[in-house]
Amino acid sequence: MSTHLLSRHSHTPRASLSLLADISLTWGRAHEVCGPARRSFAAWLASATRGPVIWISTTWEGHSLNPDGMMDFVDPARFLFVTASRREDQLWALEEALRSGAAPLVVADLAAPPAMTPVRRLHLAAEQGGASGPAPLGLLLTPNQGGAAGIESRWHMRAAHNGQRRIWHLERLRARSQPPASWRLEQKAPRMALQICPDGSHQPTATTQGASQNAFPYAFPGPQTAS
Repeated sequence: MSTHLLSRHSHTPRASLSLLADISLTWGRAHEVCGPARRSFAAWLASATRGPVIWISTTWEGHSLNPDGMMDFVDPARFLFVTASRREDQLWALEEALRSGAAPLVVADLAAPPAMTPVRRLHLAAEQGGASGPAPLGLLLTPNQGGAAGIESRWHMRAAHNGQRRIWHLERLRARSQPPASWRLEQKAPRMALQICPDGSHQPTATTQGASQNAFPYAFPGPQTAS
């Protein structure tokens, strides 16, 4: 039996942001990405949008995104960086940014998954952000295996580089309308879109594997190259 979430309510299908075949995220909702390469996923997602990207982090993390690492995926000049001194302020900023509809993608780099009530508020804010135009998409970055309650979809991404081949392992852990699945993705050169590896096509899956050894230093915090 499929483990993807089922709804008893009829609804009109929402528009989705498509990255690759069978890899898409619904607009006007909040999604979660976990795993060691979660920031790489966010940059990949940003490359598929137009306009500004709002990135909300915390003042206590002690690091910021590295523009050199971001350049492999997306132009860092598109990003508006916001810092919050408290977790509550971070979620509030995310909610207000979604409600404003000022940016198609709003990312919050969180220290822990939020509870059900804040996630519901984010869904509502994202819907309201589409009142006069396209609805924005909220992306929660969480450590380890994630676990935000009530999220539209949850993804896990880790580096699986092989020599000079830039490869990532992506899993869709859960989604409201799609089953769990996994992919091996490769970027042939900086700024090129990720593609499904010929030797790692779409596969159904029900579990996530542990983080692999990174062949390159990780992308974003710190003055390092992208991974």
